[in-house]
Amino acid sequence: MTPTTFAVASPHHLATQAGEDTFRAGGNAIDAAITAAAVLTVVYPNNTALGGDLVALVRTPDGAVRCVNATGPAPARQTLERLRGLHGDELPMRGIDTVTVPGGVRGWASLRSFGARLEWAAHFTAAIRAAADGAPVGRSLGAAIAEKRDVLAADPGCSQVFLPGGVPLAEGDPLVQPALARTLTELQQGGPDAFYRGALGRRLAAGLAGLGSVMTPDDLAAFEPEIAEPLRGEFRGHEVITSPPNTQGFVLLRALDRLRRLGDPADVLGAGAGRLAAVFAAATAVRDHLLADPRFAEVDSAELMSRDLPVEERPAGPARVGGDTVGISAIDSDGYAVSLIQSVYNSFGSAVLEPSTGILMQNRGRSFSLDPRSPNVVAPGKRPRHTLMPVLVTREGQVRWVSSTMGGHGQPQIHTQLLLRSMAGEPPAQAVDAPRWIVGVQESGDTNETVYVEGDVPSETARSLARHGFVAKPVPPHDEWLGHANLIAAGPGGRFEAASDPRSDGSAVVGRR
Repeated sequence: MTPTTFAVASPHHLATQAGEDTFRAGGNAIDAAITAAAVLTVVYPNNTALGGDLVALVRTPDGAVRCVNATGPAPARQTLERLRGLHGDELPMRGIDTVTVPGGVRGWASLRSFGARLEWAAHFTAAIRAAADGAPVGRSLGAAIAEKRDVLAADPGCSQVFLPGGVPLAEGDPLVQPALARTLTELQQGGPDAFYRGALGRRLAAGLAGLGSVMTPDDLAAFEPEIAEPLRGEFRGHEVITSPPNTQGFVLLRALDRLRRLGDPADVLGAGAGRLAAVFAAATAVRDHLLADPRFAEVDSAELMSRDLPVEERPAGPARVGGDTVGISAIDSDGYAVSLIQSVYNSFGSAVLEPSTGILMQNRGRSFSLDPRSPNVVAPGKRPRHTLMPVLVTREGQVRWVSSTMGGHGQPQIHTQLLLRSMAGEPPAQAVDAPRWIVGVQESGDTNETVYVEGDVPSETARSLARHGFVAKPVPPHDEWLGHANLIAAGPGGRFEAASDPRSDGSAVVGRR
């Protein structure tokens, strides 16, 4: 029998270990990605949870690539009039009214339909053990708990888990989640319908209703992911594949297309960085102005790719570029590859943790507009504009790179920098380690011309950004606000290289069974 080679990379070493164990148990890249994702909902709750969304690309041995869009909608009873009456022109950053229907668990089930080899129950053993026994708090989670202490203290469920006895958990402390362990066991035994149509889902909806949510068991029962045709673009002889609207995947393809029209200058990460920053700024403005759920608004992918807005018409941008998200990259020599992105949106999502189930809920509703003129205005059953965007790159039908990253609205910029470095010959470890910069609003006082620049970015890059009118805002090297990237390079004969971002708590494994 021909040995199978594999690779998996994630932002937490325990998730990567679970993915490797899944491969060694006979699973493929689909199985490994789902198992790693389940563990991340336990050990990385600042970034992902069972109450979040998922978008994934899956490549099967026949060469087909499909997009699983498991982004949940606003509840059927959530209306613009209600939210404007409660909150005025803008939703708060967190709280019960930012909660949308969670799509991630149903997304795992949809992903399995493309060729998973192991039983559903196998995906949850490692996650249950981590929740019941307690996994050590990692660097990223420890920092997030300290930073968001007051936010977490305001919610009884969050406080009980992350501030036991009123004391915030710190790096190295055990994170024990007995309610979540019971929920994962129920999910393991009952399948995804336990979450969406069973007693577990009814308890979740009832608990959230007691906190003021308008989401009902019917909202959960009605949810189904969309299996969508990915967006595709050509760059330097490669096909770059990503997710379609309602996600921001087009921003990556648009940036690469603009570079091609500029003659594909080789120095856009150095002396020509200002040109690339201008490309990002223009694409970001179009995204913030036009992107919405195509089921509710007319979203023309060609217009997204081609339209430019005058500077004076460009929206001020989102409240923060960074996002709290996980990316998992997995591949095997049998022909499967997965780029999976899963998220609660901002750090700890809505900061609403339903106590009886231990499920932390996302605040993806914060992505909606409350402006009735916006194509992204909130409506019952509508999905918000979404940041999640997995990426696969092929050449002549064969996978060359599997890329995934955290980074919120900056994800397209991170992917662009990773791909430019990869296509220039850098191995994954060098590409993810390299200094980054991201254009856009991160915090109060920023503008669309603000560029967050890691401290080890070359001086010629910083000078180029300044020449093009961008204002550099230095951050420390390897700052996690600039993403947790996971990158796999695939060569002939099942030869893989993989790397996880030093900005995260992650690891990458290449193996053979």
